[in-house]
Amino acid sequence: MAEQAPGVRIDGLTVVYKTPAGELPAVRDVTLTLEPGTITGIVGESGSGKSTLALSLLNAVQPPGRIAAGTVEIDGLGDMARFRGEQLRKARGKHVGYVFQAAQNSLNPLKTVGKQLLDLGRSHGVEDLRGLVREAKELLGRMGLDGARVLDSHQHELSGGMRQRVGIMLALVLNAHLVVLDEPTTALDMITQANILKIVRAVHAERGLTTLVITHDIGVVAEVADRLAVMYGGRLVEQGPTREVLGAPRHPYTKGLIKAIPRLVGDIAEAQALPGRPPTLATVPKEGCVFRERCALRMDVCDTVDPEAVSHGTRLVACHAVTVKEHA
Repeated sequence: MAEQAPGVRIDGLTVVYKTPAGELPAVRDVTLTLEPGTITGIVGESGSGKSTLALSLLNAVQPPGRIAAGTVEIDGLGDMARFRGEQLRKARGKHVGYVFQAAQNSLNPLKTVGKQLLDLGRSHGVEDLRGLVREAKELLGRMGLDGARVLDSHQHELSGGMRQRVGIMLALVLNAHLVVLDEPTTALDMITQANILKIVRAVHAERGLTTLVITHDIGVVAEVADRLAVMYGGRLVEQGPTREVLGAPRHPYTKGLIKAIPRLVGDIAEAQALPGRPPTLATVPKEGCVFRERCALRMDVCDTVDPEAVSHGTRLVACHAVTVKEHA
């Protein structure tokens, strides 16, 4: 009997980094649920806190960063934010698979992929290493690669798309049912990107996974995600079913992201970049709305009161202007 995909409940998660100006939040008071068996996408500009949030699912935020508050409850495991040492090592890979942002950076350039696979198996106490190799070859074959050749190769002998598929294989080979993909299509050409997304969808369905996809590319989440969460300045500003969020965005930041996408047809001038720049750790406001400096709907209350995520039907939106409009 196949294991059931786990659900994940992130509640009140805050991640801070130690700086000369004190501890500053990269992720602040984030609450998000990953429903079992679904694909959730998190989208936002670079520096919005997406990767820090993803690393929190592995409790892998590196110093000078730390999880300062909140929980990351994973079905069948417990609160990953409280795991330490051996308990944490065993959970990574076996229960939670992670495909890193730059696939080549997660591979050892001095070892073949096969040797790294065996190291992974031994570190997790896998007794049937031949079975592990068979499983890896089967996974790679399903992704359109010659498994034997890939396992006998070093990272420099593989293309970017091949390395990304190796990363997916390593995340799944220990039978993890919760998988995090951090920018899975960055630096890939359009054809390879389309193939990777097709593979993500197929493997997700075949294995009954719970999947989190981190990206700055709205096109990627439109292609694969059931639900979409939009992140800005360390906060989740809007979340809901992907088609609804993209079809009728409510938060001004979500609208701005969609409006900035270049069109293949029609008036090219319709695509407009968001004014200003996203905040850095040092410039994220300590109070009020994180998006107010770039927002056309800014009100006085935005300067002092951080908007709560309010339910609007199937959607959660953290915006004073949207809440006022809904209740008008």
